[in-house]
This record gives sequence, C-alpha cells and structure tokens, in this order.
Amino acid sequence: MFKLKMNPLEATNIGLTEYNGLLVNYISEDVQTRMVEEYSQFLTAIHSINQSILNESQQLRLKVMQWDCEIKKEGLTNTMTTVASPMFDLPNISLMPINQIFSFHLYIVSFAEIGGAQPFNTVTDYENWLLRVDDFLIWLKTAQTNMQEGILQKIVLPKVIIEKMIGQLDQFANPDIETHIYYSPIKNIPEEISAAEQERLDVAYRQMISDRLIPAYIELQEFLSNVYLPEGTESSGISSLPNGESTYQYLIKYHTTTNMTPDEVFDLGQKEVKRILQEMEKVKTQVGFEGNLKSFFDHVRTSKEQMPFSKPEQVLQNFESIHERMKGNLDKLFNLTPKGNFEVRRTQAFRETSASAEYLVGAKDGSRPGIFYVPIPNVSTYNKYSDEALFLHEAIPGHHYQLSLQQENEDLPSFLHAEGMGVFVEGWALYAESLGVELGLYKDPYQYFGMLGAEMHRAIRLVVDAGIHAKGWTREQAIQYSLNHEAESEASIISEIERYMVAPGQALAYKVGQLKIMELRSRAEMALGENFNIKEFHNQVLNSGSLPLVLLEDKIDNWITKHQAKN
Repeated sequence: MFKLKMNPLEATNIGLTEYNGLLVNYISEDVQTRMVEEYSQFLTAIHSINQSILNESQQLRLKVMQWDCEIKKEGLTNTMTTVASPMFDLPNISLMPINQIFSFHLYIVSFAEIGGAQPFNTVTDYENWLLRVDDFLIWLKTAQTNMQEGILQKIVLPKVIIEKMIGQLDQFANPDIETHIYYSPIKNIPEEISAAEQERLDVAYRQMISDRLIPAYIELQEFLSNVYLPEGTESSGISSLPNGESTYQYLIKYHTTTNMTPDEVFDLGQKEVKRILQEMEKVKTQVGFEGNLKSFFDHVRTSKEQMPFSKPEQVLQNFESIHERMKGNLDKLFNLTPKGNFEVRRTQAFRETSASAEYLVGAKDGSRPGIFYVPIPNVSTYNKYSDEALFLHEAIPGHHYQLSLQQENEDLPSFLHAEGMGVFVEGWALYAESLGVELGLYKDPYQYFGMLGAEMHRAIRLVVDAGIHAKGWTREQAIQYSLNHEAESEASIISEIERYMVAPGQALAYKVGQLKIMELRSRAEMALGENFNIKEFHNQVLNSGSLPLVLLEDKIDNWITKHQAKN
C-alpha cells in the first residue's frame, strides 16, 4: 500500500477509490525525506529475509522490490535530487519540476476529463476532485519555489523549453469558465445528482477555477516569463549543469536497469542505426525509388498517398482496421490475453501539439478500458506510413497486452501491478512491433518501412540522448542527425528532441529493452530447437510483471534449463 499512498493517482488509474481526493506533493523536501526513510526501512527488512525458504516466484518478486527501493533511494539522495513522479514512474529533477511534455501540471489535467480515470458519478466523486485540486495547487506553489531555488543553484531548463511552457499555460489561464477544461465535469454532471447538489457543485467549481486555479496559473506564467526565462540555459543537456554528469549516469541506470555508460549507449545506437539503414535500403529498392535514402525519407515524409485523411475520425478508423486484419493471427503467438478492452481516442487538444501517441492502462476491474491516444494536430498532414507498427506498440500486443495482463494477474503482489519499469514496458512494446509479419501485417512495403522507421527512431534516441546529455550536442545538432537518418517530419523530430532534453535517459529504455527480449528469444530458440514454444516464451516474459533486465534474463535462462532437463 506504500506505493499507492505515495502515488494516489496510480490508485485512481487502476480503479481503487479510497485515495481519489488526495495528491502527494512528491517534490517537497518533507515528502522526499519520508521516502528515503521508507525505502531504507524496506531494504533493511528485505536483507533480513532468509531467501532460501522462498520459492522461485517469491525470490523473484523480492529481488524486484529490492531493485525498486535501491534505485529510488539512490535518486532521492542524488545531488540533483531525482524523485519518481506519478507519471509513468518517470524520475523528476525536483529543481526543474515542470516542462512542456512529461510534466505533472499537464498530466493531472487528464483526470478532469469525463471518461478518464477520475470518476464523476456521485457527489462524493465531485468533492474528491475539489480536494485533489486543492492539493495540486500546493504542488504548483512548491514547483515555483523549487524553480526559484534552481535559479540559485544554476539548475535551470533551456530557454527554448521554457518558451514552450509559457505558451502552454494560456489555456489553463483561460478566464472563460464555461470552456475551461477544469469545468468539464460540471458540464457533464449526471442527472441522478439532485438539482440542489448540482447547483452547489457548480458554484464550488466556478469558485475553484476563478478564485484559485486561474490566478495560480497566471502567477506561474508571469514567473516563467519574467524571472525564469531570463535565467534559462543556452545548452541542451544536463551535463552542463552542476552534478549533471553523475545524474545522467544515474538516469541511464534507472531507465535501462543496466550499468551502461554514456559512451556504450552512444556506440550501441550508432551500430543499430547502421544496421537498420541497410534494411531500409532494401525497401527503397523494392518500391523502385530512384535516389538516395535521404531523398526517400523526404519522399515518404511528403507523399500524398501516405496522407489520405481529411477527418480525424478516419485516422482512428484506420487503426481499427489494422486491428481487424491481425485478429486471426494473435492466437498463433499468444494464449495469454487480457480481459479488459481498449479504445482508440484522439489526444486531448490542450496537449496534442507536443504529445506523442501513448497508451493509458484501463481500470483493474475492467470498468474503464485501456486508451490508445493518437495526436492529430493537423489531419491533412497526418502520415500513416508507420501506423501498423504504432498499433502493435501502443495497443496489441504491445502496451495493452503487457500492462493489462500485469494488472489483471492476481498472483502478483500489489506493488507489481503498477506500470513498472520503462525498459521492460517499452522494450516489450518495441519488440511487439517486430511481430508484424507473424501477425499478418507489413504486407505493404511502406508499412514495413514504417516499422523500420519506428525502430530507427528508437536507435537514434540512443545516439542523440547520449549526444545531448553527455557529449555536448546542441538541440540543432540532434535535430539534424535525426533528419538525416529517419523519415519523420521536421516538426515531429523537433518535438522529440525537446522531449529528450527534459527527460534524460527515458528514451533509452525502448531499444535497450527490445534488444534484450529479442536476444532472449533467439537464445531460447537455439537452445530448445523444435521444443521451443513461442506462446510459452511470451507467457514467461509477461507473467511476472515488469522486471529489471538482469532478472528477466535470469528467469528466461532458468526456464530454458528446466525445458532442457525435461527433454
């Protein structure tokens, strides 16, 4: 229960209601001190356990808990203070608590949506949200205080990022209550709530927005514009900040669950980029394109055939058709599938311009489906060439399968039901993209090229993330490297590079995790030969929750050894 108490939004996400009126101010010194104490106590208890009396599953779970406590405690005692935020278990540097994409002040807004994780069915539900907003306003004030301290310690975001953040706040400072996103629950209030209560709640929400929320956002916007922006850095990475190099090494460890150095990350990325480029050349030749690969990237980026949509609904329908085409092949690879449903939705307008496609896990009891969010900022320029790979990654059999199965697995202890480690979660989703041919997709060479493009995108991340945060690369240098090696639009690439700038190490998880799962599958196929069962291999990967890679490797090696002994 400790994890849910420290992250009540996760409890709401999985359908538990007892924490729906709470937020934890995780960037405050008091909370961070408490977390260090709690993790220390957990580690003491773990070390006191005689593991020889535990079965194999219990030992594995204890090792996961130990890893989690050790890495979180290490972050909290880091000189820059990196603390796990409520967003996707993503570490947050407390003195740079907000940014333009992975930021709590953007994430919390999704809970104000009808049909989202926060329920709005009863009077208590509506009052819980008011209480949660009160806690959020405290967090917002702490964030501003921490940024002021960051200025004193020279730990400040790049100016180009701060400028993006300032513009984003316009919608939250919107004085029109009727159109304010925080007012949307009142506009959709259930008829079952009495007229008197509806009127009372309407007044309370209007006062909350006009008297507290809007002034808080205006104050933050003025602080960013007048105080924070002039102090912003010209550099792009954290290595130029005090203790930035050691912090980046920690973040690599956090996100990859490995001890890779920045140089090793950079070199692996370059090796993968070279390999994938060779595969791309084959597709270019197959479709008969004359010209070099960079010209082919430009062709794919601008091809009107790959931008056929005129309405956002058509984009969503295309993903539904992809699902239909692959359904008949799923049972060839999987016999373990989630009970919960999922939906494809357009990303909310307030964050669509900076957002990537993403999956939000559904409620544990199945009452709320998992949601695959697709940003469509301009439908006329929406390029579909990578949509099959994107569906495999975000929905089936990627995030929807892995996260839903993890959540529905009653054999797992509660601390393993949350989203867990990015290197496993994202590594699995990227591995899922490689299953397209086996699932009857990628028959269109452009869609196969889209899969290669998606894999290239993750390989490039290794190069540019380490380049930005360890080798002094500029934002522009990273953008140009991406433009030279992938077919994404320049606008998309800029958004991605700015994402890496504010979340050091996070983008490394995808490729590192994928390569390990592929390595383990190849190892099992070679060791077991005709006795290899792909369904059972996938079960072994998915049935223990999110694991650090070293523990996943141990588990698969043990499974291989047991099968060899039987045969």
